[in-house]
Amino acid sequence: MVSSSSPPDSGFNVAIIGAGIGGLGFAIGLSHLGVPFTIYESAPAFSAVGAGVGLGPNALRSMDLIDRRFRDMYMKIATGNLKPEKKHVMMEAMRLEEGLGEGEEWWGQGVWGSERFERTGAHRKDLLDIMTSFIPNDAVRFSKRVANMRQENGAATLVFEDGQVVKHAAVVASDGVKGASRRVVLGDQYPEAVEPKYTGKYVYRTILPMKESKEILGDLATDAKMFMGEEGNLSTYPISEGTQMNMVAFKRDKSEWEGKEFTYEVSREEMMEDFRELGADQRLLKLLSYASPMRWGIFHHPITPTYYNSLICLLGDVAHAGGPHQGAGAGQCLEDALILSRVLGKLYQSTSSILSSASPQRTRAVEAAFQAYDETRRPRAQKQVKTTNECGEVYNLRGEGVAGDIVKAVENLNNRFEWIWEHDLEGDVRAVEERFSELAELMQGKGTAEEVSAVTTMAVEEYARL
Repeated sequence: MVSSSSPPDSGFNVAIIGAGIGGLGFAIGLSHLGVPFTIYESAPAFSAVGAGVGLGPNALRSMDLIDRRFRDMYMKIATGNLKPEKKHVMMEAMRLEEGLGEGEEWWGQGVWGSERFERTGAHRKDLLDIMTSFIPNDAVRFSKRVANMRQENGAATLVFEDGQVVKHAAVVASDGVKGASRRVVLGDQYPEAVEPKYTGKYVYRTILPMKESKEILGDLATDAKMFMGEEGNLSTYPISEGTQMNMVAFKRDKSEWEGKEFTYEVSREEMMEDFRELGADQRLLKLLSYASPMRWGIFHHPITPTYYNSLICLLGDVAHAGGPHQGAGAGQCLEDALILSRVLGKLYQSTSSILSSASPQRTRAVEAAFQAYDETRRPRAQKQVKTTNECGEVYNLRGEGVAGDIVKAVENLNNRFEWIWEHDLEGDVRAVEERFSELAELMQGKGTAEEVSAVTTMAVEEYARL
């Protein structure tokens, strides 16, 4: 087995750009399968910054299929709802406005979830600490910001801001919603799809001690809640083994987002007024006062015609960033990591004789792997982008069939998540490996010219239908 930390420029080595949840999950998968890789991270160290992250059943199954130890380690630090009877509840609806809806007929019956769902959440830093423990030190290059990326002579070339130039057999970019790799993959054919789009919502975030959360919310602090209003909503849930609470406050915004950055600071008074003007309950305003007055714009990629361009492939938010409303973003990154690592593992094991040096045959084999991943993952991931925006509208008591009715909103939410949680990931693994084998045969010249042409034009035809 070749070491996963084999240096670039020496045979087959996959470059991974970005060390977030998606990039690290993918690296764990490659390491487990013995596929050589090198991670390039622009920061000087693995990230120690973050907020709460929630993972559903599909995310846990992805962990399990990537490396069984991954899920086991995560479950040791994961936090669910603190009340045992709320084990299978994703969230419980409350009103944002003063009084939270207490005394209304629906009060106490606003939960959504599933018997097959078990809520788990963690501090993002704790999750990343687990993930980085799988990565060999010599497989990571820190303080490496990509200045240019190009494909030439059967290899992908990375040029860094510090002047270093390296070549890799393939590049998997997981550089986030603003990632420059998106332009490399899409810019020539689909320039209008490159830039992320503002969704018309921004958030304030904070993590506060559970002790203080209980002093403010009382018994309501122990389990995940969604406080719903027509112009904003606020979510809370426990993390860090119940010692902390994650809070995110969402505000609708009719203005265009200004500036290139996705965050900007406002005064504390502006932040508080954002929710005072909505009539938010005084307890929620007190929670909000713990947040830094930093507005985080929610941006997404509503359309992505393809996730790859020859030897360069997109993974995670750079491919399919969506809003956080369904709590599925991290899980979709882990699904990407599972499927892409498995198909590259299949490539590495089945075509090793052509991988050691750049050649048209190696290029076609990598393209076959990336296309199989694209066909398997992109429809599902893009559906999550679309439906998460719909979910955000439900939290604002809007959207089809809801129209200000919190009972109808809860009914909608109880029928919304099954397709995300119960997906057959084992089936996806089988499908991507089988599809790779089919495509590899076509691209290595065993198919007809018409079949090969059909393979290479599929993304263009699909985009025309969007």
